[in-house]
Amino acid sequence: MTTEAGEKPVQIPRTLTVRELADLLGVTGVQIVKTLIASSVMADVTKTIDYDTAAMIATQFGFQPTQGGEVLEDPAASATIDLFADETPDAAASLRPRHPVVALLGHVDHGKTSLLDLVRDTRVTAGEAGGITQHIGAYQAMCNDQLITFLDTPGHEAFTQMRARGVGATDIAVLVVAADDGVMPQTIEAIDHIRAAGVPMIVALNKIDLPNANPDRVKSQLTEREVVIEEYGGDVPLVPVSAVTREGLDNLLETILLVAELQDLKGNPDRIADGVVLEAELDRRQGSRTTVLVQRGTLRPGATLLVGETWGKVKALLDFRGRRITAAGPSTPVSILGIQDIAEAGDRFRVMKNEREAKAIYESAKRVRETAAAKVGHAASLDALFGEISRGTTRELNLILKTDVQGSVDPIRTALEQLSGDEVRVKVIHGAVGAVTESDVNLALAAKGIVLTFNTEAAPGAAKLAAAEGIEIRRYDVIYKVVEEVDAALSGLLEPIVVDVVDAQAEVLQIFAIRRLGNVAGSRAIEGTVRRDALVRVLRGDQRLAEGKIASLRRFQNDAREVQAGQEFGVAVEGFQDFEPGDRLEFFHQEQQSRAITRGRTPPATANRT
Repeated sequence: MTTEAGEKPVQIPRTLTVRELADLLGVTGVQIVKTLIASSVMADVTKTIDYDTAAMIATQFGFQPTQGGEVLEDPAASATIDLFADETPDAAASLRPRHPVVALLGHVDHGKTSLLDLVRDTRVTAGEAGGITQHIGAYQAMCNDQLITFLDTPGHEAFTQMRARGVGATDIAVLVVAADDGVMPQTIEAIDHIRAAGVPMIVALNKIDLPNANPDRVKSQLTEREVVIEEYGGDVPLVPVSAVTREGLDNLLETILLVAELQDLKGNPDRIADGVVLEAELDRRQGSRTTVLVQRGTLRPGATLLVGETWGKVKALLDFRGRRITAAGPSTPVSILGIQDIAEAGDRFRVMKNEREAKAIYESAKRVRETAAAKVGHAASLDALFGEISRGTTRELNLILKTDVQGSVDPIRTALEQLSGDEVRVKVIHGAVGAVTESDVNLALAAKGIVLTFNTEAAPGAAKLAAAEGIEIRRYDVIYKVVEEVDAALSGLLEPIVVDVVDAQAEVLQIFAIRRLGNVAGSRAIEGTVRRDALVRVLRGDQRLAEGKIASLRRFQNDAREVQAGQEFGVAVEGFQDFEPGDRLEFFHQEQQSRAITRGRTPPATANRT
């Protein structure tokens, strides 16, 4: 390798692309690629490399590298990364009523799929030749001349995965509970997920046609889980249904519409379209097929989209029946043909102005992702919470608790939640028996929480997902250790407060009138050290007369920086003249002081007195 004589300094960021390194060094991208290949590093000009690799190449070209910054500054690129930030809210006049989006959750075999099939059979395919041609992850049903969009998802895993990606795709959650089995472990998990999502809940009490159905027992079990139905004075509608006899189906649909009406769901069909990916697959004949839910705006064929980590141009829009359509407004599920790669469920999409803009933002976002992947650390850990406090970003610690036996769940939950105080609190958003699952990790990701385990482990898939997403799983086998560490984390969530630290006390002996200063208090320091930069408080009996800065501090005729206990001095206070002999002077400074929670109680901060 030929280099110039001597070494030229060059500052290289923590990550950069091969092309950017070439520009920094003043060589071609091809030269950099050849050098990388010679060093057994396979790359093209768009690949992001780390500092160590870039420094090695720079040295071979005669440069002396130093690390500086995270990435190369590119204001034009960075300004486009936050693609889905909502610039301005839609004007009220632009909003139109939209139909609700509903997801069914519940325990396995309690009838979610059967209910969805029943709705599809009776409300969608009736009277249509050929019925539905393919499954697209969502469909729409008609009730009382109003549409309802149902998300045909595998369960609460997909429901929560979307929340973990910052997507609120669902307006209403229907909790399906079998009247014979009652509340089961996955029912409890579904309840926790629905609560974490913050959407209204409707209970569909399924299998009421079975001879061993016991609705009263189920209602009681729900109440124990703080799901109080309307019959018991709560606000959760409960609808008895049977996927076999079709009993209660109309009532369920009407209840969904009623809850939706109370929510007053609206959207703007005239803005730029965006929404969420429900599923994606590779069709041998048609290529990438992406099913999305349009949440805002109207999507049309020919639009250029950014979709998650890929992009494309809409060649065709297909509704849930497989028919080509020319437009899809808010709350409408559609399949898109034309996306470059396979997107992931929960990815966001948005219409762009043109292909050039889409490609530019795609490349910038790709760069940001690769840069982020090179960094270490994630905020969802107990240790990181102490960093969160200084930024004021959190005041609540969300926990997912998994134990080996049911008898441990409630005692640990109670012990943890009793740590809460007025300002910060611990919230066990899900507690259950068994190994940590991917669903638990997704819930922790969605809630920005932490997974705690007691005498149990994480399933391999869950451990892998947690490592990839940076979610901390803490393992314990002694209860008091759990409580101690969470107690410490909660203390880290408290805002530090400013306290007055008293440095010295003095007594006013007599008053002197001095030109340009006004009245000066001739005083004697009783204890501590009086410093020129201190604040001073003037006290008379139990009354505070003034508080402010020292305007002048003198010993005899000379300015003084400090005065020790037992010495006499003169002091003037900014904005105060009315000294009297016998007044007390309190000299202090202010400092921030952290606070600790102990079993939910926060002792008040006190000033240190010298």
